[in-house]
Amino acid sequence: MSKRKKLLISILGLISLCILASGISSLSNKNLLIPTEVAETIPPLDKARLAETLHLKAELGEEVWLGWSQLEIPILLWTEETSFLVGYPVQPAGWDEVKEDTSNDKPYYRQDTEDHQNFAVLIDGRWVASLATKSEMDYFIINQFMDMLPAPINQIIPYRLFIQPTEAHISGVLHETFHVYQTLMAPDKLGLAEDRYNLDADYWDIDENMRDDWKEEVELLVQALEAESDAETIIFITQFLEQREQRRENHDLDNELINFERLIEWEEGVAKYVEIAIWKQAFSSPNYLPLPEMSQDPDFKDYKTFEQRWNQEIMTMKNQANQEGDTRFYYTGMAQSFLLDRLNPDWKTSIMAENVWLEELLQEAIGNN
Repeated sequence: MSKRKKLLISILGLISLCILASGISSLSNKNLLIPTEVAETIPPLDKARLAETLHLKAELGEEVWLGWSQLEIPILLWTEETSFLVGYPVQPAGWDEVKEDTSNDKPYYRQDTEDHQNFAVLIDGRWVASLATKSEMDYFIINQFMDMLPAPINQIIPYRLFIQPTEAHISGVLHETFHVYQTLMAPDKLGLAEDRYNLDADYWDIDENMRDDWKEEVELLVQALEAESDAETIIFITQFLEQREQRRENHDLDNELINFERLIEWEEGVAKYVEIAIWKQAFSSPNYLPLPEMSQDPDFKDYKTFEQRWNQEIMTMKNQANQEGDTRFYYTGMAQSFLLDRLNPDWKTSIMAENVWLEELLQEAIGNN
């Protein structure tokens, strides 16, 4: 066979594969559930995901944080135009009971809303954990890509590749329930953390000049997390704490800006730790069984992708040194929390107290080892 003929066959083969891939992508996209009307009830798959979230918290929550799983924390799941309130003990003012449905065999409530939050929110004097449904998050991702890309390319992109696994949503809801726990256990400290956001502009004005120092700081945290022995971990933590102190001196951070870092690491970093730790616990617990209905969820991986997720989180953490915004502190707080697990498992008994910070507990931990 001539080289020209072989090349032609190869090209035709590639074209055929592209056409086949495009067809499969289009079919896959059609099978994604896209909302066409305002939801009157929680979509069945999202309801199953919520049931698994509560099941996971009840079964393994105490392994992550004593007392957290024992709190019955209502959950608000929202879509673009609707909010659903689950686990609330009585019908709150301004909410309608969903007559045609239940969640975990209990009534839940519905309200038309357009102003949403992913955090702890107060409803009728009771704190609830609020997050978008996974379906809503998936729709948002798909629509963002569809709006950015021209037709017909936006019809053949395999959007399912960009959709997060269900475990990310489950752990995300539990992240928000931990904010409720913080609000109940340490209301003054959480209030201070929220107030510190008033210093946002002041902090980020000087941040760009700190980024090289931040890169070293984050890298030392990563090295501490990846260390194979406690002795090696202590070396990297010591260097991290020294680098942190030096950075603050180099850039003249006053006590308010230092506490800005500490409070957000406490508020968001510890919640991020719980988010990842509960996924890790489900992954590493041989006797834990998800609810049977999760077998119907194409995005649920039985918690088996934890190691992949952990590697993604470490990569994201490294990138945060170059980014403006409080997400950096989610990761530095999370990293310090996991390091405290390694060196001082009792750290959780004191971290809710006023003026107790992750970095100080780390300093104590390396002094006691």
